[in-house]
Amino acid sequence: MTTNPIAGLPTVIKNIILINVILFLLTITGLGDMMGRSMTHWLGLHFFASPLFGPWQLVTHMFMHGGLGHIALNMLGLFMLGPPLEYKWGSKRFFTFYMITGIGAGLLYSGAHVFEYFRLLDIMTPDQIAEVKANGAELILSQRNYIDPLLGEFNSLLNRPMVGASGALYGVLLAFGMTYPEVELMVFPIFIPIKAKYFVLILGGISIFLAMSNNPEDNVAHLAHLGGMAVGYVLIRIWRNRERRDHPWH
Repeated sequence: MTTNPIAGLPTVIKNIILINVILFLLTITGLGDMMGRSMTHWLGLHFFASPLFGPWQLVTHMFMHGGLGHIALNMLGLFMLGPPLEYKWGSKRFFTFYMITGIGAGLLYSGAHVFEYFRLLDIMTPDQIAEVKANGAELILSQRNYIDPLLGEFNSLLNRPMVGASGALYGVLLAFGMTYPEVELMVFPIFIPIKAKYFVLILGGISIFLAMSNNPEDNVAHLAHLGGMAVGYVLIRIWRNRERRDHPWH
């Protein structure tokens, strides 16, 4: 008998959790820092116009986390909801779904900020824009920002990285709700059973509300959550329509 809590997990989910934990430990210990930059800034997703942006970040951001609570919640969600999907779909399809929803969430999150980027460009002076583009990245790398709120907002949008598996996790959450809609979940801290399909709707509604609230004190990427759900929904519909076409007798 084994006491390893991940020993019985399917292959993809087990490896995703292990990679996330390893990268988190490398991040908090500083062992993964390179050339004066932390792993968060190498692997977190920056806005496309940022000098810190790298195309690999569309993949790597979903394996990075900002704190113990962040990684614990995401990995617990994957641990609880992912295995039934991987066993049903198979490891290849689950891995494809996880990666596409995570990358799609990052693309939609960054794409949604294009409008905010150009709005700020319209209200800033050329000197302010030039100042942020020239020196803003270095301030973020040294964990500082501009005192001027307008410059600080523009610099945060441009150069502060987005990290976390939440986009992919919300895709998994949506897939679970669509695949097992009548399954009842016990949700902490309420401990009242709720059907998966309603749980998905509630979390999606909360993310929409918080994204529209645009609270400057809220550093959660709610748009990435919604992006993961949106991409996951489209992907599942494509797969189901293809299966109906290929196997109309099912």
